[in-house]
Amino acid sequence: MKVVISENPVELGKVSAIAAAEGIINAIKEKGQANIILATGASQFETLKNLIENKEIDWSKVVMFHLDEYIGLPESHPASFRKYLKERFLQKVSTLKASYLVNGENDPEAECSRLNKIIQEHPIDVALVGIGENGHLAFNDPPADFDIEDPYIIVNLDAKCRLQQFNEGWFETLELVPQRAISMSVKQICKSKLIICSVPDTRKAEAVRDTIENEVSNLYPASILQKHSNCICYLDKSSASLLSE
Repeated sequence: MKVVISENPVELGKVSAIAAAEGIINAIKEKGQANIILATGASQFETLKNLIENKEIDWSKVVMFHLDEYIGLPESHPASFRKYLKERFLQKVSTLKASYLVNGENDPEAECSRLNKIIQEHPIDVALVGIGENGHLAFNDPPADFDIEDPYIIVNLDAKCRLQQFNEGWFETLELVPQRAISMSVKQICKSKLIICSVPDTRKAEAVRDTIENEVSNLYPASILQKHSNCICYLDKSSASLLSE
């Protein structure tokens, strides 16, 4: 894992998007197509904004998957990750070759099965991810399953994860935050050729420290990124504030 620390979230978004774009462009040059994973949430605002503005990417040769979605949440809800990606990415990149969104309103097991068949035919070149306040990677809350082979799985959301979603303003009350989600598995994420992990904000500082400085453990799910051969973790000074070095 390589760590890059920027002054603020805006600068973080610029440098992380440059690295992501380079990975996408290289994949297109090498095999004529790039398969990517996009995350959602506040941590991705600046990275996605800058990635979309890159004029060198031929989006008609890009296939997009996304990380996770709440089970039972309608797309019209402000917290829907499908809504997020459609508004912040898909509507602005209209030439995309294909996009595969997680539909949490479908039968969860059937939806996992559908997506698993598709993604197994699309080795991932670039994954854009974040880290949760509880250290989760996608919605793989601690203790995360590092061994399950299925690309998409059904997970239960822990109290700290749900509290984060409420505190970020996506839900009116904590009780309204769903308790289950469909999430890309840790093992599937780690199969990506390049992982761009963008993590701004002071509230992520403890999780960042646990991810980077603790031994790899499913109690700190994102710590598995230490083992990835090509992962770059982009921080700002706030999220890096508890690092010892």
